[in-house]
Amino acid sequence: MTKTAGAAVDASTIAVDSQVALEVGGHEAVIRQTYKDSVGVMTWSVGMTNATGHHVERYVGKPQTLQHCMDIFAWALTNYARAVRKAFAGHKITKAQFAAALSFHWNTGAIGRAEWVKLWKAGKIKEGRASMVDNWSKPAEIAGRRKKEHDLFFDGKWSNDGTMTEYTRVKANMTPDWSSAKRVNVSAELKAAFSKVMIPAMDKDPEPDAPVPVPTLSPAVPTTPTPIPASTAAERHKWPVWLWLAFFIPIALAFAGAFFWKGF
Repeated sequence: MTKTAGAAVDASTIAVDSQVALEVGGHEAVIRQTYKDSVGVMTWSVGMTNATGHHVERYVGKPQTLQHCMDIFAWALTNYARAVRKAFAGHKITKAQFAAALSFHWNTGAIGRAEWVKLWKAGKIKEGRASMVDNWSKPAEIAGRRKKEHDLFFDGKWSNDGTMTEYTRVKANMTPDWSSAKRVNVSAELKAAFSKVMIPAMDKDPEPDAPVPVPTLSPAVPTTPTPIPASTAAERHKWPVWLWLAFFIPIALAFAGAFFWKGF
């Protein structure tokens, strides 16, 4: 796409928006119901696991709307961005560089220790360029993504066209059906995700280090149990009339028999 470096600003002032999210998402895939990744970890939406703080088991066999998937992706991505701002603290970066670094971190979780970041901050641009590609392009399947992140960070070249790969089917063993891939446009959903304030409830403290507002829960998942009214609870302990009769009639007959025989 067109080379658009943009103005460099303090890293702490850059926020995640739909353009940034689209760039990250363009390298990922979305699956609307829970599946198992290559090592058997429960995963959902755009590669999200319970480590985000949002429990994904609730979506086993329950595909969600594309909007819900993008809402939670936007929420999680915003939390991951904190580590990127921390890594570039005290430095000015462009929005393109922020997006590239966030994509790298979403994929590797290594923005805080990557050598290319340290080299760039030290002004060793040429060495940083080489380090990003040479040290972070394994396995081979990731090389294309890393090259795009490299081109975005160092040359300001955005690569996403507003679409993501979606796998529409999950097998009985909970692995994706790779033959079900299709390209879907998620531009509208991500714009909507960043245009509203989400006030959801958390399952647990989030990871990585994010004090999170909250992601929305699936509408199909109950929140708190409905209390049983006292009257209803009491009714459940009442014996039916026939049970009372069955209990007391034998006792009454026993007393009557004892009284009768005593008379003799």
